[in-house]
Amino acid sequence: MADHGRAPGMTEADRSFLRSLFDAAVAAADPRRALAAHLPAAPRGRTVVIGAGKGAAQLAAAFEALWPGPLEGVVVTRYGYGCATQRIRVLEAAHPVPDAAGLAASAALFQAVHGLTADDLVVALVCGGGSALLPCPPGDLTLEDEAALNRALLASGAPISVMNAIRKQVSRIKGGRLAAACAPARVVSLIVSDVPGDDPAQVASGPTVPDRMTRTDARALVQSWRIALPPRVADWLAGTEGEAPDPADPVFAGHEVRVIASARLSLEAAATLAAAQGVPAVILSDAIEGEARDVARVHAAIAREVALRDRPFPRPVVILSGGETTVTLRGKGRGGRNSEFLLALSLAAEGVPFAALAADTDGIDGSEDNAGAFATGDSAARLRAAGHDPAAFLAGNDAYSAFAALDDLFAPGPTGTNVNDFRAILIR
Repeated sequence: MADHGRAPGMTEADRSFLRSLFDAAVAAADPRRALAAHLPAAPRGRTVVIGAGKGAAQLAAAFEALWPGPLEGVVVTRYGYGCATQRIRVLEAAHPVPDAAGLAASAALFQAVHGLTADDLVVALVCGGGSALLPCPPGDLTLEDEAALNRALLASGAPISVMNAIRKQVSRIKGGRLAAACAPARVVSLIVSDVPGDDPAQVASGPTVPDRMTRTDARALVQSWRIALPPRVADWLAGTEGEAPDPADPVFAGHEVRVIASARLSLEAAATLAAAQGVPAVILSDAIEGEARDVARVHAAIAREVALRDRPFPRPVVILSGGETTVTLRGKGRGGRNSEFLLALSLAAEGVPFAALAADTDGIDGSEDNAGAFATGDSAARLRAAGHDPAAFLAGNDAYSAFAALDDLFAPGPTGTNVNDFRAILIR
């Protein structure tokens, strides 16, 4: 993988060090390594593989290589994220706003599990991004209604757990419904978690993993987060038709759910590598949520305290964190949550001698072509020197343009996995 930009304000050694930590985090979630320890027992009947997410194609290819017997199936991934497979069909669709290809992919998954018997096994390979890749509107709702819902959720600033709780109530495939369609076959869900806390029912809105969130719960979340739902979606949510299935439903008896990779494991791998290179690492949390610019201010305060007073951690240190922040859209700029985090960090910790990398482990930050960016304590000053206003970039949600102007974007390309955000702040 290659990246763009070699931050002039950052030494080559620091840039290489931060990149090595990102690579270690991604490697810890490598599909083949993650799957090898979690293969289910072979069935007497057929083995059918289904899946969705930005790393679903790589998971499918790895499963094919590891599985000792015959298999078949279909998975869906984001456009440009596919890879070569032999027996599992890979479909591609739009992310983060669903399209007609995603609608067709949802139908293909249902077709793949149609007519199974109790002797058959369904292996579900599920990772982040599956919510948008599996549109399946209920009732008289349309694909455009579901796309409008996704746009409203993405603009709301609500955490992923809130967005997914609502998505599950406006779907015929999420919230365990795809697993229910596999009956009477046994279902083993192998999950690469990209959600804080690693609740498998939250990953990709749980197409094969039900939870206890109800329609009433979803309505309460819409109200508390003041989410402006499209009118037709709001009308659907106000009714009772199509409630998500209860986890206690006998249709899920005998199903297995295993989280095979997560942000926690990836951050621990990065910390181990940092220590081996002579830099102590601390992990703040693998489950940080909240507005990206607010999370950045907290990280900035910690970095400043370390740099000035050697507390709460002595220098040198690399501060690691993960989770999934959100961005409430205030402007019409370009950028994702990791880029916005870094721009806010650069402003809040201006003058602090830090070097940082924040990136999405799937290789794409939001809808742009970068995973994130590099930043230092002089990034804001460098923007001003180039004739730009960093505060204006932040106000307009235009962090991509800010780091593009500095030639500091980090663009490794699709990584084949997804365990959410990776943040590393180095203070020598």
